[in-house]
Amino acid sequence: MKNRLSQFLYNARQNAARFMAGRSGNDALNRFLLVCDLVLLLLSALFRGPFFLLALALLVYIYFRMLSRNIYKRQDENNRYLRARYKVQSRIRLLVERWKQRRDYKFFVCPSCRATLRVPKGRGKIKIVCRKCGTSFTGKS
Repeated sequence: MKNRLSQFLYNARQNAARFMAGRSGNDALNRFLLVCDLVLLLLSALFRGPFFLLALALLVYIYFRMLSRNIYKRQDENNRYLRARYKVQSRIRLLVERWKQRRDYKFFVCPSCRATLRVPKGRGKIKIVCRKCGTSFTGKS
């Protein structure tokens, strides 16, 4: 009996692997969409509205992406998502770092090139020179 069950499970794994060969599978964008889908399902359970239909449509799109054989297009979508996520994460990281340094430093923005400049606090009115473009301006630290 145990031998038949293990043979059945082995065959099922082999069939699933054969079916998924040449398909894009699961990636970071699909995981993000799945979290969004779960949030929509939770909202549909709490409130009335189009949340359930949106969740269903999103789930269909997730399976479409997962089972798609157009791997290059799905990789391009995933790469665009990863670039956008990186931009958001780096912006959040920058804000957290500035928040940690707020007691020791004051931050200025260069009027010509928009670069962020950091100067020590408590120095009074000082002349600030941008390291990127060389523009000088005054500011109170």
